Amino acid sequence: MKLQLAAALLLLAPRTAHAHRLDEYLQATLISLEKDRLQAEITLTPGVAVYPMVAAKIDTDADGTFSDAEQSTYVRQVLRDVSLTIDGHALTPQLLSMRFPDIDTMKRGLGEIRIEFQADLPRGGTRRSIVFENRHQSIVGAYLVNCLVPSDPEIRILAQNRNYSQSVYQLEYVRTGVSSQSLLSGWWTYDSTWLGVVAVLLFARFALLWRQRSRTAVGPVLK
Repeated sequence: MKLQLAAALLLLAPRTAHAHRLDEYLQATLISLEKDRLQAEITLTPGVAVYPMVAAKIDTDADGTFSDAEQSTYVRQVLRDVSLTIDGHALTPQLLSMRFPDIDTMKRGLGEIRIEFQADLPRGGTRRSIVFENRHQSIVGAYLVNCLVPSDPEIRILAQNRNYSQSVYQLEYVRTGVSSQSLLSGWWTYDSTWLGVVAVLLFARFALLWRQRSRTAVGPVLK
């Protein structure tokens, strides 16, 4: 799953994110909401000062490399450290993909670990509430959470609430059908466009008749 960042607008966060500090483990989560599914990407960027702590959690055999097995184990740990609920019911994150940068890049505080996952959403009412909590490496963790504007017009975000550290994030939204107002709006848009075309044609016809009438009236004088 690839979140289409370039094509979508982000809902505004309540406060501006601070620059990434060397002594923090920045963990930014971006959520994409669909009718029956939630998809998300967590980007984890350890600062230079905390890299040794993070690396020790990944490189469990201390051989200076991150093997495929170590990467998979670490990603499963990250997903265990996050919780996701909808209307109070727990959801199970399903891993979609993971990507680790090279170690040298991570040592410079630039490498990003990317984890993509999804969760199926059970049926529910019109108004729904999703809560996402991240407890991974809370001692050095710095958290950011945001949601993409839904591409589905039947999903409307009502509110986003975060605690101060943004380790807990609540998303309120509603699912709506095509209302009579939407149908009226669509009809009016179509009707207005058609009326505009008719108006242009009538104006063109009026202008032609006016020119013909002017030539008829002025003709004898010019001769």
